[in-house]
Amino acid sequence: MPKMKTRKSASKRYSFTGTGKVKYKKQGMRHILTKKSTKRKRKLRKCGFLSAPEAAKARKLLPYG
Repeated sequence: MPKMKTRKSASKRYSFTGTGKVKYKKQGMRHILTKKSTKRKRKLRKCGFLSAPEAAKARKLLPYG
């Protein structure tokens, strides 16, 4: 049986934690940062975790994750 292909776009966006949660970087920290509050930028620095249904979809895209 041939190897399964990984969706490269998903592999760049998501990573897995040791406990199996799907981690991603929050959007909105690339440009136009002057109008965003310090509190908002500080919260955007932290990584986010996908909910259970969304994580199940991400696992299908990343067979070797």
